[in-house]
Amino acid sequence: MKFFYLSSVANSEGSHEVHHRDCELIPDSLNRNYLGPFNNGLEAIRKAEKINPKVSLCEVCCKIISQPIFFKEKNG
Repeated sequence: MKFFYLSSVANSEGSHEVHHRDCELIPDSLNRNYLGPFNNGLEAIRKAEKINPKVSLCEVCCKIISQPIFFKEKNG
């Protein structure tokens, strides 16, 4: 799990970004709110939307990577 924060300062599009603790772009401690531990940015953004409806994921630390899931068929 990673620890996520919500920027209290809006970006150029007017959105508040979700960052994980180790992000190189995370705002200083006075300009962020702790969200909690989550497995990924998508989980963190659900909580962030309760604090501020206009939120987005940081493009550096919260890249959405989708991987296909394969299931093996059971043979007879």
